Amino acid sequence: MVIGSTNIDLVAYTDAIPSAGETISGRKFQQSFGGKGANQAIMASRTGVPVSIITGVGNDANGSSALDNFAENEIDISRIFTFPTTTGVAHIWVEASGENRIILIPGANHELNAKDVVDRFLGLSEISSVVAQAEIALEITERVFAEAHKRNIPTILNPAPFAALSEELLKNTDFLIVNEVEFQQLHPKNLYPSTDEVILSLPFDGHVIVTLGAAGAVLVSTEKVISRFQTRRVNAIDTTGAGDALIGAFAGALALGKSVIGALEFGIECATQSVMRMGAQSSYLSKEECTRLLAQR
Repeated sequence: MVIGSTNIDLVAYTDAIPSAGETISGRKFQQSFGGKGANQAIMASRTGVPVSIITGVGNDANGSSALDNFAENEIDISRIFTFPTTTGVAHIWVEASGENRIILIPGANHELNAKDVVDRFLGLSEISSVVAQAEIALEITERVFAEAHKRNIPTILNPAPFAALSEELLKNTDFLIVNEVEFQQLHPKNLYPSTDEVILSLPFDGHVIVTLGAAGAVLVSTEKVISRFQTRRVNAIDTTGAGDALIGAFAGALALGKSVIGALEFGIECATQSVMRMGAQSSYLSKEECTRLLAQR
């Protein structure tokens, strides 16, 4: 089960980002499906596990397209909310290096409320894990995670874009997945994850995964054992949605019975391959590609 956001991504590819007041010509434009919740749900579904999503879309053309996209990716859309507003939109600028800058207009994502989401969550049985991010109100995630823990359902939290997390939410989080910047924002002393000592000093009792871009990722187990994972060196052309690819693939692999280490290795490889393609969901491995990759692990 994924609780999260749905957006339409409007992506401009350019050699360099314009300065204030400057107009430049870009190289390419692409419109695609996005939103951290939707991205992670799509990637998890590509692993072959059944996926359901609770999200909000608007009663506009973008909302209809998003619903069709979920259905085409075999995701259960019976618990999606449709609101009389616009579907979320992300304006994304991608430089030649593959780095991106994003302006997000939440739209229907901010119409979701905790009571209604919890009601729909409680109506679903046989959930292997719950995945959430921070593009919807954190109160929603807090209440869903609390209910998940009552039912012994593992929870995976990706606090991106970063928001301050309550003790209650952290207590009910089993897997905390952050990048370097989010780690630093979350750390009580604002420390950057430059050493194992710093990473181990984050006050959190569950599993911690710190994604490091081209440097791979770090895993801290519940026993405070730290493991480092490298990634292949590739020519990155677009990093948009790579973190979501890792998280969705990780959640899907766990649901398929892979170990935490095996699931993370699979997630890293899915993210690595995604940065060699353009877009977010459009860059993700197909179900057939995932099946072949999982068979090797």
